[in-house]
Amino acid sequence: MDAIKTIDQGCRSEAPEPAKKSFRPGLRSAVARIEALFDKRRSRLALLDLTDEQLRDIGVSREEARREGLRSFWE
Repeated sequence: MDAIKTIDQGCRSEAPEPAKKSFRPGLRSAVARIEALFDKRRSRLALLDLTDEQLRDIGVSREEARREGLRSFWE
């Protein structure tokens, strides 16, 4: 079993590609941030589609929903 571990570790000892390794976390972070911005925008737009009864259920007035729904996605 130890020989298999040694062989397996030996195969993985190739030099990593530094450009790809350092770029991926930054790209993932940027993509996650963009997704969060779009999620925020979708939820704000959904407020505009709620009925007065639904807004009352969540404790938001029509004016508050309108104001929030019209905000920019980056805010």
